[in-house]
Amino acid sequence: MNIGFIFKIAAIGIIVAILNQILVRAGREEHAMIITIAGLIVVLMMLIPQIGELFTSIKSVFDL
Repeated sequence: MNIGFIFKIAAIGIIVAILNQILVRAGREEHAMIITIAGLIVVLMMLIPQIGELFTSIKSVFDL
C-alpha cells in the first residue's frame, strides 16, 4: 500500500464530510446519510483488493 492510496482514501473522507455538513445544514439529513454510506462503500471497494494482496503475502511468508 503506497502513500497515494492513503491520500485517495483521505480525500474521499474529506469530500464526504464536506458534503455531509452541507446537506445537514440544508435540512437534507436523509441525503447526507446516503452520501456517507456511499462513501463508505467506495472506500471498502477500494480496500478489498488490498486485503486480498495482504492474505496472499501472508500465505507466501508462512508457506500456507
